[in-house]
Amino acid sequence: MSLAEEEELQIESKYIKEKKIGEGTYAKVYKGKDRETGRAVAIKKIKLVQTEIGFQGIEISAVREVKVLRELRHPNIIELIDIYSHQTNLQLVLEYLDSDLEMIIKDKSLVFISADIKSWMLMTLRGLHHCHRNWILHRDMKPNNLLVGRDGQLKIADFGLARDFAEPRIKNMSPQVVTRWYRAPELFFTPAQYGYAVDIWSVGCIFAELMLRTPYLPGDTDLGQLELIFQALGTPTEEDWPVVSIMNLHITLHNNFNSVVDIYIFLRGLLNFQSQSNSKSIIGHH
Repeated sequence: MSLAEEEELQIESKYIKEKKIGEGTYAKVYKGKDRETGRAVAIKKIKLVQTEIGFQGIEISAVREVKVLRELRHPNIIELIDIYSHQTNLQLVLEYLDSDLEMIIKDKSLVFISADIKSWMLMTLRGLHHCHRNWILHRDMKPNNLLVGRDGQLKIADFGLARDFAEPRIKNMSPQVVTRWYRAPELFFTPAQYGYAVDIWSVGCIFAELMLRTPYLPGDTDLGQLELIFQALGTPTEEDWPVVSIMNLHITLHNNFNSVVDIYIFLRGLLNFQSQSNSKSIIGHH
């Protein structure tokens, strides 16, 4: 047995898998614990995929997640504790949190107040600001990816769609990112480049969902999603969104958004067709 294999076995022996708690296209997630400390952990078992040339390999989203989590350390970003290989699988050991915002929103037996929402939003923006100042876009911000611990601490998770970006902005960035209900309108027009505004838009949708306790813009199709966005926020003008005139928006638009003044200002700062705000400026003003 090689030295590397011995080290992998040593890491693996530190943890006990207790039960499966989730499964996605490319991974299974288990709840486990550290044998020595008893600390609860989540163990993400990455499945191998068949490559175009016939070999089995690791899905690119897993590679992205490992790369990003190794670079980012922040109280509001999930911690990558360990990483090891087991037979032909890659396993990530992450900190374990009991719940997420989607579960909290859907559980009608739970009562939360504006102070809770403010706290969750502040922690979300702090974590996102840390991503952006390190030139990383999350590209899949949604309630299900905002984990909440028993102590109330919120942490951003699931960096499988994350990627680096820089100025001048990188070209040829994929528009096929972000779950539809939380996707910024520019992403529906297959842009070659974009920036942190796509994450800020998603946070605005999350904020509205926390207030309403139901998804704010639940479109069934891409066109339906755009119709909902423009019905809620009004017709984008050339002043609001300088490129709108070349996008051929053949949609009937209205403006029927109403809310309490402070909430309205904050939400419009997040849901902005031409966002000049970033996570740092939003934290500073609210």
